[in-house]
Amino acid sequence: MKDHLHHQHDASLDGSSDATPGGDATHRRPGERIFTAILVLFSGALLWNAYGIAGFDSLSSAGAVPMATAAVMLVSALVIGWKTARLPKTETETLTGDILPPLVLVLAVFLVLYGIVLEPLGFLPTSALFLIAAIKLLSRRGWGFTLAVSLGTLAVIYLVFRIVFTVLMPAGIVPEAEILQAVRTLISGGK
Repeated sequence: MKDHLHHQHDASLDGSSDATPGGDATHRRPGERIFTAILVLFSGALLWNAYGIAGFDSLSSAGAVPMATAAVMLVSALVIGWKTARLPKTETETLTGDILPPLVLVLAVFLVLYGIVLEPLGFLPTSALFLIAAIKLLSRRGWGFTLAVSLGTLAVIYLVFRIVFTVLMPAGIVPEAEILQAVRTLISGGK
């Protein structure tokens, strides 16, 4: 039995859950019941989609292996969910303090926003905004440090992926191709 799960809640340890595989088998951690419910729903959706491939036509049909795999996932999720729901909830941990701190949620929102505005705004401004916000939030340092690290990192990423490996990135509002062509023309002396 893990001693750290049975002592009084220590706020200084918030967000520092050790995530020991298996944890305390005699108690349910915050959020475990919801997580197992999500696993059941996800497995059920996979089974439904696998059934849509070929139904129960034959054991050698294209959907047989995906259906069998999804069925095993669903049964396993149901068993885990049933066992988890029966356990008493641990008294020393909270969802926002130990399992899913607000900082993790904020960064998840940043990632979702990054995905949403990447295409219309473009790689450079979107990545700059994301890195500045994330580094400022995580480092809690001054704006000089934040801007130097985030813009320096973006410059290195751009140099390696766009210039060296010529990976295409969403241009968005920045006329990046025209700027690159102007720089190339300038370097080649207008030839």
